[in-house]
Amino acid sequence: MTTDTAHRVDGARPADGTDAWAVLLPAGRYEAERLVHHDTLELTGLADAARPRPGDRVAVLADAPPRLVALGRVALASGQEREDPDDPQSERAETPLVVAYTRRAFDEPVPVDTLALDGPVTALAPTAFRELADQLGPPPRRRSWLVSLDLPIEAASPAEAVRLFWAYVQELGPRELPAFVSPSGDELAMQAFVLGAEANQDPEEDD
Repeated sequence: MTTDTAHRVDGARPADGTDAWAVLLPAGRYEAERLVHHDTLELTGLADAARPRPGDRVAVLADAPPRLVALGRVALASGQEREDPDDPQSERAETPLVVAYTRRAFDEPVPVDTLALDGPVTALAPTAFRELADQLGPPPRRRSWLVSLDLPIEAASPAEAVRLFWAYVQELGPRELPAFVSPSGDELAMQAFVLGAEANQDPEEDD
């Protein structure tokens, strides 16, 4: 699979914002995106010379090993004002690259060992992007799930118990608290998840 970077050298780009790019997630960002649902991905610290434009298609990759984890399109970022509008020498804050997700595969990433990357942002030929998208296949059928989080809490009142509940949720989060999920109407199929992966909560089965 090849990449097409010629238009980044001579500056000739289509005017309709339909270029294609591969964007590499920073270290540790894959786990964060997998744990909590986000509609968009915001990245900073990218070179302006390789800046995709709104409407461009994006393949989001995780590294070590290289894996395709999502598809999306570049969205408009909110304007960034100078730190001090009264100081003409004040630097303008960096505008992040915003990618609106159109397809996620964080739980079942696709290996892309043959894709050559030249940095955190790599221009892709249209055929290369289509090959990546085709590897994901059709989106899975959506269904209803029941998700619960049960915490035994000692408190003087129901209201205090609720406050403590949310305090524990904010403090511990999905990295420590098990969430229980089952298909709607099939509670016997309940599974516990920690860190976004199925986790055994029966200590007797560990012995």
